[in-house]
Amino acid sequence: MRLFSKGFSIGMIALLSISLVAGCGTTPKSGASDASTPIKVGGNLELSGGTAMFGQAAKNAITLAFDQQNAKGGVLGRQLELVAADNKSDAGESTAAVTKLVTQDKVVAVIGSMTSSVTLAAVPVVTDNKIPMISPSGTNAKLTVDPATGQVRPWIFRACFIDPFQGQVGANFALTNLKAKTAAVIIDQKSDYSKGLADAFVTNFKKGNGQITGTEQYVAGSDKDFRSILTRIKAENPDMVWLPGYYQEVGLIVKQARELGMMMPFMGGDGWDDPQLFNIAGNDVLNNTFYVDHVATDDPALATFVSDYKAKFNSVPNAMGALGYDAANMLIKAIDDAKSTDPEKLRTALENMKGFKGVGGDITIDPKTHNPQKSAVIIANKNGKPTFVTRVAPQ
Repeated sequence: MRLFSKGFSIGMIALLSISLVAGCGTTPKSGASDASTPIKVGGNLELSGGTAMFGQAAKNAITLAFDQQNAKGGVLGRQLELVAADNKSDAGESTAAVTKLVTQDKVVAVIGSMTSSVTLAAVPVVTDNKIPMISPSGTNAKLTVDPATGQVRPWIFRACFIDPFQGQVGANFALTNLKAKTAAVIIDQKSDYSKGLADAFVTNFKKGNGQITGTEQYVAGSDKDFRSILTRIKAENPDMVWLPGYYQEVGLIVKQARELGMMMPFMGGDGWDDPQLFNIAGNDVLNNTFYVDHVATDDPALATFVSDYKAKFNSVPNAMGALGYDAANMLIKAIDDAKSTDPEKLRTALENMKGFKGVGGDITIDPKTHNPQKSAVIIANKNGKPTFVTRVAPQ
């Protein structure tokens, strides 16, 4: 019996020793302060596909923000690490990308994606796993508020204004500045962004006694020839055309419209904002076109950000880059405010964020909607260059 007891004791000591060694090698839980362990942040971004220029600009800007913070010692004494996943500008791929980020890469939060439909596809994943997600530029209202219940989605935030405001700004500019009394609308029928922005414009244009002459639809990524719908619009002879889409189709549509002799103003939302628009349509073609955007890159308030971005990536950022930068710094501030990377504490810190100084303007999150109150700008395309026209404050 003594030999058995002694052997049992030695065995137990050995097992305890192994357990202690194994415990010392485990990854710290969220909120742990081991400086050797980076804080992993997921990037669910459009790095290829139809809106790749948006995702690439955001990735660059997030990287810039993290590098700047890491050079200061990181946050909570730990370095930030961006784990980027390519959602290929596709809703199904977005679900797969964010699932990997959350379940395999074990990120503490997700930044992305840039477009509304692709962001919306990721909402159930981060909600089920209770991981906060910040969309830099997803403007559709239902991203942060469930339309079925009217309740805020607790884990979803954004760094941008929403489509109802953007559509209102566009309609008021059309009525007041363009003196438009009639307008035609062209919608990407598969895009939540396009449909939401169209609805907001139409509602506000009609409130101002404007008349919608007709609505036409296309499918982004599939349709390349838009002459049939443009011919119908030309016959209606509207004062202007509201085109809430992304730069690839916008460029083709405006180019084909001008070829048909349609010289009236075309206008849209922030999905126009990319230098590729000029390559697709041509500089002269885009004269007398306008769009609503988040920032003007020639705004002096963005000078430092633009300079830093250009020095690192040898290119000038667009508004999507500015919003990606703001989203990254919002998360940095939330981690610092929470003194933790625990997802619930980060969620609370984001929900209570007030007066955050972003390059795209001050951000105070409305806890009932998780939307920031921000101004918008109107940009005119003139001779191959986006040109600031005016700034519009939220009402």
